[in-house]
Amino acid sequence: MNPKTNKKLLIVGAGASGLPSLRHALLYGVDVTCFELTNQVGGLWNYKPQETTLSSVMKTTVINTSKEMTAYSDFPPEGTMANFMHNTEMYRYLHNYAKHYDLEKHIKFNHKVNSIHRNEDYDKTGKWKVNYTDDEGATHDAVFDGILLCSGHHTTPNWPKKFRGQDDFKGRIIHSHSYKDHRGYEDKTVVVIGIGNSGGDVAVELSRIAKQVYLVTRRGTWVFNRIFDYGKPIDMVMNRKWISDIRARVPEWLSNSVVEMKLNMRFDHQAYGLKPAHRVFGAHPTVNDELPNRIACGTVRIKPNIANFTEHGVVFEDGSKLDQVDEVVMSTGFSFEFNLVEEGKLIQVQDNHVSLYQYMFPTDLADQNTLAVIGLVQPFGSIMPLSEMQARVFLEQFTGNNVIPSKREMMENVHDKLSKMASRYVTSKRHTIQVDYVDYIEELAKMIGAQLDMKKLWKEDPWLAYKVYFGPRVPYIYRLNGPHKWKEARDAIMSVDERVLMATNDHAQVAPDYTVLYFAIIDWYGKRRTTTTMKNGLNDSRERLMNHGEKNRESNSAKNCTGC
Repeated sequence: MNPKTNKKLLIVGAGASGLPSLRHALLYGVDVTCFELTNQVGGLWNYKPQETTLSSVMKTTVINTSKEMTAYSDFPPEGTMANFMHNTEMYRYLHNYAKHYDLEKHIKFNHKVNSIHRNEDYDKTGKWKVNYTDDEGATHDAVFDGILLCSGHHTTPNWPKKFRGQDDFKGRIIHSHSYKDHRGYEDKTVVVIGIGNSGGDVAVELSRIAKQVYLVTRRGTWVFNRIFDYGKPIDMVMNRKWISDIRARVPEWLSNSVVEMKLNMRFDHQAYGLKPAHRVFGAHPTVNDELPNRIACGTVRIKPNIANFTEHGVVFEDGSKLDQVDEVVMSTGFSFEFNLVEEGKLIQVQDNHVSLYQYMFPTDLADQNTLAVIGLVQPFGSIMPLSEMQARVFLEQFTGNNVIPSKREMMENVHDKLSKMASRYVTSKRHTIQVDYVDYIEELAKMIGAQLDMKKLWKEDPWLAYKVYFGPRVPYIYRLNGPHKWKEARDAIMSVDERVLMATNDHAQVAPDYTVLYFAIIDWYGKRRTTTTMKNGLNDSRERLMNHGEKNRESNSAKNCTGC
């Protein structure tokens, strides 16, 4: 643990981003306090059955990322936990993390932050004035040296512009933010608008009890299964360093084509009415194991965008219509804003576009960098390890280790990322904070010196090097090196497969992985052959030179004897 510092840090929110921020603030010896609006940790993973303005998962929500790829870097999940945890199990993991590291004593529950402003002496000190309401309803002002905003980006339901005739519709319209469970939808005709992860989940769940479910999509989507070949979690297959390196070297169209071919082998997206115009890496994917089956069963029908509502139904853009619709669920995503900080003037958001260095630091604060946003990213993979790494970057900077570049470089980085995102992704509010999991976490790790020297690792520990490079990019990798190295990181990495297998089979044993040995033999044989070839080549060259010399001498002798 770092020496104690007198710097005071406020963390806003004790959810999946706030908890690792708190954990690492303590590792850095910071005087840290966390304000949590509710009476429990867990954020949106703390299921709330009642209607609330706070975000909450549905009763049946299962995480889309596997437990090993979702874990924090020094807290591997229990082997018996499901590879894709139900929200109650996910909440238990977060609660256990907080308990294990004794985080709750630093959290003030039922505390609401009302406003955050730069303090009068900010230009010299980088301090912030915070107005908040405590658990007894009293209002206070306090000054902090730093602020971490950890409230996530699933905060405000995004309602699309009203469809023609929507106000005349007699049925019920809700946002998926308000959807808790299937009760009340039995034997109803339901239209679900939007085919993101929430839309797919709602449609599949209701298809079992509703009369009919219609799933509306403007552009279609590529659907990923949680499980890949041989039962492997797909994020553990996709998020590997060697795959990331290959993708960086091959044309984008080739990467897209390979993955699209694989997805169509599961089900033909064209035949199922889901094939989009964009390529697979041009939009955030939909993760849903059951949607193709529900479509095949006819309990979910895919429809194009809505042209207009009628009093009791809807008309679609292709001219088809439904005369009787009972319920409409708008699964149209979320918007985010930062009105908490200087009335939204400091971190301005327009259509979910925001200019933050590494999706964390406002460039206007480049002289101090004492405020950051944590968890404002959308990867193909889990946000939690990225939030943890973001917190580590902030705390390195906050405690005096300058890891942030100049304001000019920060702005160049922001513009570069925005430009690449605009050229790659479909234009929508959903694609404004996209990152590639491996590339982004590697970028952050490099900033704090947590990136590995693979050449050195291959020499010193080839088994570990193989797991690190060819295996899933699990978070424990980033505790092998850099600040706050964790002595159990190697064991956590080497036992990943065992914990994955334990989730489905109590008595199964992980088969030995001889791939490293195989590559070592090839490497040894290649070096041996190269050495032998070089020796033979030298001998051959020596013989050729000697023969060439003999021939030259004979030729010269013949020339000298001419006319004798």
